[in-house]
Amino acid sequence: MIIYQHFTFDAAHFLPHVPDGHKCRNLHGHTYHLTLYIGGEILEREGWILDFSDLKAVAAPVIGTLDHTLLNNIEGLENPTAELLAAWIWQKIKPLLPGLQKIELKETPASGVIYEAE
Repeated sequence: MIIYQHFTFDAAHFLPHVPDGHKCRNLHGHTYHLTLYIGGEILEREGWILDFSDLKAVAAPVIGTLDHTLLNNIEGLENPTAELLAAWIWQKIKPLLPGLQKIELKETPASGVIYEAE
């Protein structure tokens, strides 16, 4: 079984490695939508896989690092494409959530990335 929880954060970035004239080379911002998917067995006593408040507590410091920032200034995110941002989030959260199966990160309602466990 898989549970999920959805989060949002706002951040600015620019993509320094795209060609001159590309609109994403300019500073701009997004309201990112992040969904974490955690798989596991239902705990018999509690009747859940993981307490949603525990999931939120794990995600909060990572999201707090990203929210209302210039992503390019965060170590490891000098080129913060959606793909690299998703990988960065995965690296921060996965050690704290062993059941993490995938994350979905949308930078617009119509575009985003899914990062899955291997």
